[in-house]
Amino acid sequence: MNPNRFKHIFRIAFFVSVFWLGFSLTPAPAVSETIDPRKMTFAPIVFQPPMAEKVTLSNGMTVYLLEDHELPLIQLQAMIRTGSIYEPADKIGLAGITGSVMRSGGNRSHSSEALDEILDQIAARLSVSIGTDSGSASLNILKKDFDLGLKLFVETLRFPAFEEEKLNIAKNRALESIRRRNDRPPSVATREFFKQLYGEDNAYARETTVDTINAISRADLLDYHQRYFAPNNTILGVTGDFEKKEMIAILEQAFNGWAQKKIDFPAVPPVKERMSGAVYKISKAIPQTQVRIGHLGIKQKNPDFFALSIMNDILGSGGLNSRLFQDVRTRQGLAYSVGSAFQPGKLERGFFLAYGATRAEKSLQAITSMIDQIGKIREAEVTDEELSRAKEAFLNSFIFSFSSPAQIVGRQISLDYYGLPEDFLEQYRDNVEKVTKADILRVAKKYLHPDRLIMMIVGDESLFDKPLSDLGKVEEIALKD
Repeated sequence: MNPNRFKHIFRIAFFVSVFWLGFSLTPAPAVSETIDPRKMTFAPIVFQPPMAEKVTLSNGMTVYLLEDHELPLIQLQAMIRTGSIYEPADKIGLAGITGSVMRSGGNRSHSSEALDEILDQIAARLSVSIGTDSGSASLNILKKDFDLGLKLFVETLRFPAFEEEKLNIAKNRALESIRRRNDRPPSVATREFFKQLYGEDNAYARETTVDTINAISRADLLDYHQRYFAPNNTILGVTGDFEKKEMIAILEQAFNGWAQKKIDFPAVPPVKERMSGAVYKISKAIPQTQVRIGHLGIKQKNPDFFALSIMNDILGSGGLNSRLFQDVRTRQGLAYSVGSAFQPGKLERGFFLAYGATRAEKSLQAITSMIDQIGKIREAEVTDEELSRAKEAFLNSFIFSFSSPAQIVGRQISLDYYGLPEDFLEQYRDNVEKVTKADILRVAKKYLHPDRLIMMIVGDESLFDKPLSDLGKVEEIALKD
């Protein structure tokens, strides 16, 4: 070996050994100087997500704008005041098909194939849909292609072509869905529960049939679109890499000529609350029984929304720590899935729902255990640990609703659309933190009604441990093909 190289290696080894020796001889901190992490305290986290700026275009369209220059992307999201609750009873399915074919059926300037090809070439995503009480449209696109994407977005909103071929495809899909909708017991149980909750003919529970789908024509789609799509009936959100003043001018130009109009919304009959409970059975030869238990709930504007949300987390929506999970699954081993939901309604009252799937031979034991837990949370205050854990989980999950500018703008649009207070989000954390054990007990007694529970059981009663009649008078429901 080269002597100089050997000396060089020796020097490196010497300095390394001296370094580590010095490090090892450094006195360790006294035990009294260590800090117990369990005793550490921190200042409260101040959560203030950025809010979008709200403007109104000259044609009456409301627009929310929030700049985000991290990536060269722009996203549009719109809510249109419409929905299946406004479609005629003899053409149920019209709203959903209209939304679908608005996107798939091309527009005034582009055939469906041409529109798809352009969007593929510029890696953009354009979508339109119509749900129960709102319609939506969105565009995700690179900033460099925004002018073209905006043109396509506006043409799709204003001048859909509703190509006959695409309409037929959408109708065939709807008919196939009708044919298969009784195949999945969980879906059957939920669907039939809501029929009994809201009423089979109510706009929030009625369902498509072969006749209502076959009755839908292209003229119906054109009429439905003409009736509800207008700038003053639309809230638009814009997020991404842009300058606000410039974007407002661009939108004014893009939507120029789209005139405001008065929209007459059909009356939607209010839901009639059932003041007594009922037990319903749907016979299916399956090894697991599907259970849905509940009644009407509240609107989100209700000031007790926050206390009810925490109550429900403790009862059944809090996962492994919820009472339903701990009792029905962990302690008794009766169900793989069990939980609850207290879903507030936006335009109409929402619902309370306890749900589960249990092996058939333990059906009655599982059902009565679920009902017992609903009753117990009305009888005594929850524990300090339950309240603290539920609040923490609720607030932590709330933060993830603002993980992107698009989510923030989407929240603001939804608040505006449903007429909730502008400061609803800012007050959200404070309202949750104020919830007490006494509040939980108060709202449980006020809004949970064991005597009004609608029970929907789907399964094979011949395998049950006890007859369903132990729960009360049973009405059997025959599924429609």
